[in-house]
Amino acid sequence: ALNLSGISPPIQMLMMGSATLPVEPVKKTVFLEDLPPEEAAKMVEPSGLVNLGNTCYLNSVTQCLRVIPQLRDGLRSYTPSTSNGASQQGQMHALLLKSLLSTMESLDKSPKAISPNNLVMSTKMSFPQMAQTGPGGAPMQQDAEEFYSSIMGVCAGEMRGESAINAAFHGEKPSGDALDGADNVIDAVFGIKMEETLTCDELTATTTDDAMDTDANALVEPPVVTYDLHRKLVCNIQGGSDSSSQVNITHIGEGIQLSLTGKLEKYSEALGRNAQWTRSQKIARLPPCLVVQFGRFYWKATPDSQDYAGVKCKVMKPVGFHSVFDVYEFCSDKVKKVLKVARDKALAEEEDRVAKKLRGEDDDEEDKKEDVAMAEDDEEAAALKAALAMSVEPEQPPVGPGLPAEFQGLYELFAVVTHKGRDADGGHYMGWVKADNTDSNGKKREKIADSDEDNDDWFVFDDDEVSPCKTEDILKLKGGGDWHMSYLNFYRAKK
Repeated sequence: ALNLSGISPPIQMLMMGSATLPVEPVKKTVFLEDLPPEEAAKMVEPSGLVNLGNTCYLNSVTQCLRVIPQLRDGLRSYTPSTSNGASQQGQMHALLLKSLLSTMESLDKSPKAISPNNLVMSTKMSFPQMAQTGPGGAPMQQDAEEFYSSIMGVCAGEMRGESAINAAFHGEKPSGDALDGADNVIDAVFGIKMEETLTCDELTATTTDDAMDTDANALVEPPVVTYDLHRKLVCNIQGGSDSSSQVNITHIGEGIQLSLTGKLEKYSEALGRNAQWTRSQKIARLPPCLVVQFGRFYWKATPDSQDYAGVKCKVMKPVGFHSVFDVYEFCSDKVKKVLKVARDKALAEEEDRVAKKLRGEDDDEEDKKEDVAMAEDDEEAAALKAALAMSVEPEQPPVGPGLPAEFQGLYELFAVVTHKGRDADGGHYMGWVKADNTDSNGKKREKIADSDEDNDDWFVFDDDEVSPCKTEDILKLKGGGDWHMSYLNFYRAKK
């Protein structure tokens, strides 16, 4: 012990160390494993789905449907119909929709892959053909597009009425003109109204006055115009059904255009017999979500085989696509007229921006005021402004439900289902989904080399394995080899 008896007070002592008390950090360190599962799921890559035996067709489509907010909102508001609830089919359909939503929500809350047991079971109950097994009892591979179309059909039949559509569009129900007869969530979100025109190749309704004067009894077959509702567009990549008129399809636009036109044999009232007709389809109403199926698979007849059953084949040829899809050329004249107003306005703004850049003008407030003053004093600019004001309608008619203001007919790719392998009844399906954090930091978007394509973040879902990728990886899914090739492309209206 220290003896201080020989030292007279006051005693001075020197203390070594900090005079302040320790302070706890403002923000505590939280480890990922200490977070609740639903919070941990937000911090890591999206979760995958376990393959339960050739269920990759279901897993890939589910991952793509998962990121469509209108569908999820519609599923949340869905209640089984009392009239169908007692029937066996109604119960199976209700279970299927409940399982689909439950699977999506489980993916949101889990940082790890989940097992879609209930969704697989309810799918096989609702669609018995998807419960087929092979010789050894193992589940057979099913078609991803068939699963998509089947589940969309069930959703359309169950999620009906004004309240369901209102919920799918966040309480902002589209006008009746925009819905154009769609009475369920699926047709409001995915529905494409097609205008089909049939014209007889041997007779035409277009006759000049002189011709009518010379031959008043000339036969005339008026065009037949009908309307139908589709839930996807088809890209014909075979190049046509007639070998004598094959077209080499290299891009998605060419394949869609080919699928919208064709020839058929139909009875002619004027001729009193069957005749050749030309079929032409145009889009008369656009959807918020546009799905395009690539015609990768087809049925080939086998007349030389013993059972004449035929065989399912796959088209391997490459068909390219971009991250932005312009549907303007596929639309009817009425829809084009509406889209053209927004397109002309956007073009004028872009030309003005480029002109200012070439003149070396800055975009600060003073320059903007000077530009406005100069434009107002310019008689030519004033005349042009007046002409535009007269030509643009105050309110444009809607071209589809839930579409953004001044929609130009541009859609951005946000999800893809691919198929790998040469066996049409086998192979492997995967889902590719665009990340939802693009531009969240306001940074300049990265471009793909030698192009104007934005190189955004994506995720590839290989069942329970999830990996990051980029837009440049997505654009390589065009086919032409043994790599994954696009089968279903999901687009959303570009804002």
